[in-house]
Amino acid sequence: MLPFALGFLLVILQPSTGQFPRVCANMESLLSKECCPPWDGDGSPCGELSSRGSCQNILLSQAPLGPQFPFSGVDDREDWPSVFYNRTCRCEDNFTGFNCGECKFGFSGLNCTERQVRTRRNIFQLTTSEKNKFLAYLNLAKNIPSEDYVIATGTYTQMNNGSNPMFRDINVYDLFVWMHYYASRDTLLGGSNVWRDIDFAHEAPGFLPWHRAFLLMWERQIQKITGDENFTIPYWDWRDAEDCGVCNDEYMGGRHPTNPNLLSPASIFSSWQVICTRSEEYNSQQALCSATGEGPIRRNPGNNDKSRTPRLPSSADVEFCLSLTQYESGSMDKMANYSFRNTLEGFADPQTAISNPSQSGLHNALHIYMNGSMSQVQGSANDPIFVLHHAFVDSIFERWLRRHRPMLEVYPAANAPIGHNRENYMVPFIPLYRNGEFFKSSRELGYDYAYLQEPALESFQDFLTPYLQQARQIWAWLLGAAVFGGIVTAVLTRNIKACWKKKAGTSSEIQPLLIESEDYNNITYQSNF
Repeated sequence: MLPFALGFLLVILQPSTGQFPRVCANMESLLSKECCPPWDGDGSPCGELSSRGSCQNILLSQAPLGPQFPFSGVDDREDWPSVFYNRTCRCEDNFTGFNCGECKFGFSGLNCTERQVRTRRNIFQLTTSEKNKFLAYLNLAKNIPSEDYVIATGTYTQMNNGSNPMFRDINVYDLFVWMHYYASRDTLLGGSNVWRDIDFAHEAPGFLPWHRAFLLMWERQIQKITGDENFTIPYWDWRDAEDCGVCNDEYMGGRHPTNPNLLSPASIFSSWQVICTRSEEYNSQQALCSATGEGPIRRNPGNNDKSRTPRLPSSADVEFCLSLTQYESGSMDKMANYSFRNTLEGFADPQTAISNPSQSGLHNALHIYMNGSMSQVQGSANDPIFVLHHAFVDSIFERWLRRHRPMLEVYPAANAPIGHNRENYMVPFIPLYRNGEFFKSSRELGYDYAYLQEPALESFQDFLTPYLQQARQIWAWLLGAAVFGGIVTAVLTRNIKACWKKKAGTSSEIQPLLIESEDYNNITYQSNF
C-alpha cells in the first residue's frame, strides 16, 4: 500500500521552491548560464505566452558589503546565483516559481488572484489526529524524492565551469537540510584552507527573513507532496519551559532507554539518517556535502554545557527582546549591541542586549540545549524539532514587526555581511528572493499565528506600544505644554468673565465712549500673553 501511495504522490507533485531546478542542472544550462524553464501550461519559457513572466538578466545589488569577508571570486555563493546562472525567470503579478508556474506566498487560484491567510498553531493544541498527521507528513517527506530539485555535489570549479555537471537526487526533507547546510557552510579556499567567518543565513540581518522564507518553502512543499493545501507548520512555545516538552514518543521522539544520546526506538524519527554533519571532513577534502547518510539523529536535551546555556528562555527574555527598537546596529553581525535581531538570534544577552557570543540566549539557547544534531549549525535542520523551534522564533519576529511597524528602509541596504544587504538574493534559493521581500508582516505572506490572534487585547497592546514609547520620549515637553495650556485657558476664562460682567453693568449707548470695540479686543488678547 505504501509504495502505491508514494507513487500516487509523485504524480501530483508540482514545481516548488528549492535549490537547483532539475531542468537547469545540465551542461547546456550551466554553459549558457540560463535557467528559464517552460511552464507546462503553455510550453513557453517562464509562461511568457500567458503573461506569467519572461526570461531576464539577473539584476545584482551593487551596495557595499561589510568587512567580514575579505575575498572576491572564491565562493560560488557570492552574488548569488550569478556563478551558475545570470538569466532566470522574472515573474509578473502574483506569479512565482522557477518557471512562473506557482503563486506568490499568500495567493492561490488559477490566476493567483485569491488572497489567503492560514494559521500556524501550537503543537500542543493540535488534536491527536492532527498531530499524528503532522508526524506522518514529516516521515513522508523523508522518504519521497524531490521531483523538481537536485543538489550540487561539487563546486562550479569542480564542475569544470559547467562542462561536467555534478548533481544528485535527494528526498524532500533532506533537500531543506542541505539548503540550510549550503547557506551556512565555510568557504573552501583550496588546499586545506577555509574561511569560517561567513554565513548567508545567520549572524547578520538576513537571519530572520532567510528562515522565514525557508519555512514558507518547506510548508509549501509539504502541502504539495500530501495534497493538503491547508497544512501549516505547528510551533513549540518554549517560553518558561522546564524541559523539552516535545521530546517524547507522542511527539518528536523520547530518549533511548540505554543510550541517552539517541532517540527512543518507539519514535519514527529513530530510523532517520542525518546528512551534512561532518563539516571538518568536507573542509579537509575541499568538498561539499553529498547528502549521504551519516548516522541517526542525536539528541540529549538538558545535558548541555550549563556555563553557556544555563536555562531555556523565559517570557521576560522575550519581552525584553521585543522592547528593542533597533532591528540592527553597529557591525550588523554577532557583535552587534542593542540589536533586536542579534538578541533574538542569541548572541546578545536577553536582559541587556549587549553582545556576548560566549553565552547562548533565546534562539541559540534551544539549539545548544538539545545537545545533539540540533546543536551544530550546518546540520541542525536534521532534527525535526528544528521546524517547530524556528516557527516560534518567526512568531517573535512577527510580534516585533507588528509592535514597531518598521518601514522597509529599516532593513540595512548596505554594509551588512556578505549576502545580507536588503537587495541581496538569498542563498541558495531559486526562484530568487531578496532579503527585503520577507521583512514584512506574515499576513502579507499568507499566514498568521494562533496565539497572536488571541486575545485581542495583546494585539491592541502591540499596536499601541510604539506610540506609547514615543510619548515617553517627549513626556516632559507634553507636560509643559499641558501646564502652559492650562494657564492660558484659566486667564482667558477669567478675562472673558470680567469683560462680560463689565459689559452687563454698562449702557450700550455710552460703551463706545469708553473705548472702541477694536481696541478692546486687542487689549483683551494682549493681556492673555
